[in-house]
Amino acid sequence: MYKKVIEPRVSETDGVGHINNTTIPIWFEAARNEIFKLFTPDSSFGNWKMIILNMNVDYLKQIYFGKDVEVFTWVNRIGNSSLQLYEEIHQEGRICVKGTATYVNFNFKTQQSETIPQEIRRELEKNLYQLDE
Repeated sequence: MYKKVIEPRVSETDGVGHINNTTIPIWFEAARNEIFKLFTPDSSFGNWKMIILNMNVDYLKQIYFGKDVEVFTWVNRIGNSSLQLYEEIHQEGRICVKGTATYVNFNFKTQQSETIPQEIRRELEKNLYQLDE
């Protein structure tokens, strides 16, 4: 499991006093940086490999300014060239948001997907989602 702590900003708070729903996908993406570095160690967009195919978000509870959130990211499934992530956002020990995101390992020069290399696959497998977590 990957974990990132985020301190909600005032600018992310909407008129009804909770974190705006448009902020959540940005927080999920921020917590994926370690996974992005597996595929593109130099973080160069010229060598970028990960493209998102799908994202789903379920809003369960409101999130508020003034209290840190924890974003948890697991690998849910690994295919030949793609992977699905399972993600949760917690505040004060409660799950507030959950979601999934599907990415493909993509070569921008050839405009084709590529098989996930074995060394990356092994690292991803260390963070597989377990139902008992």
